[in-house]
Amino acid sequence: MSTQATKLRSDQQGCLQLLQITDTHLFSDRNKDLLGIKPAESYEAVIKHASRYSSKCQAVLSTGDLSQDHTQQSYLDFTKQIKTLNLPCYWLPGNHDTQSVMLPSLLQEGLAQSKQIVSDFWQIILLDSQVEGAPHGFLTEQQLNFLQQALTEYPDKHTLICVHHHVLPVKSAWLDQHILKNNQQFLELIKLHKNVRVVLSGHVHQAGDIEFNQVRFLTSPSTCLQFKPNSEDFDVDDSAPGYRYLALHKNGTITTKVERVAHGEFSPNKNATGY
Repeated sequence: MSTQATKLRSDQQGCLQLLQITDTHLFSDRNKDLLGIKPAESYEAVIKHASRYSSKCQAVLSTGDLSQDHTQQSYLDFTKQIKTLNLPCYWLPGNHDTQSVMLPSLLQEGLAQSKQIVSDFWQIILLDSQVEGAPHGFLTEQQLNFLQQALTEYPDKHTLICVHHHVLPVKSAWLDQHILKNNQQFLELIKLHKNVRVVLSGHVHQAGDIEFNQVRFLTSPSTCLQFKPNSEDFDVDDSAPGYRYLALHKNGTITTKVERVAHGEFSPNKNATGY
C-alpha cells in the first residue's frame, strides 16, 4: 500500500457503508442566511437525520464547498457537527473553499487529509478539481497522475472516485458551464481501468444517478439550498436539504439512496437570481 493511502476496515460482510455530506456553504455567522436558508441550521438538521446511519457506517465523505465565506470559524463549525457522527471524515475542496484556510482548520480539528482510502475490496480516491477564483472545475496533470497511479496500484479493488465538480452534464445550462472542464480526459483515463465503479460529486445541489461506460455517476443534494433540475437559468428548488447513503459491496455493486430532512422545514427565497 502506498505511503499516502489510509486503511479503512469494511464490515463483517466485506461492505463499506458511507455517508456523503456535501455543499454545506457555512458562514462564520450562524444566523446568516443563503437565499432564505440558514446553512448552519439546515446542516445541523441533516447531520441529526444522518445519525440514524452512523452506527453501521465506516466513514463520511465530504465533497466540497464546506464554507461560503472562507473563514476559519465556518470550517470549525463544519467539524463540530461532523464529529457528532463519530466517524472518520474524508474531504476535498470545492470552488467556494479557500484551501489556505480550509486545510489548517480541518487538520487542527483532526480531520485527516487522506486522499486515497483502501479497504479489503474497495479503494476511494478523492480528487481536487478546484480552479482558484473560478466556479468551474479542472483536474491538473498532477491530479490525473495521482488518479492513474492509484488505479494502477490496486487493479483488483473496486474504486469509488470523489470529485467536487460534476463530470457529466445535468441538463441545466447555467450549471453545466461550471462542469469539470477536462471531463473527456478524465473519462478516457478511467475507461482504461475496469475497476472504476462509481464517481461521486457535489456542486450541483441536486440528486442524480447516470450510468455511462458501466460507471455510475452520482450527484447529491446540498445540506442547504437546492438547485432546480433541468433549468436553463439559475433557479432554486423547494426540495429539502439532504445527503446520500452508500453501501459498497464486496462484489463491486453499490446500494445508495438520497435522504432528506422533512419537506418545508427549510424554504428558499424563490425570487433569488443567483448566489
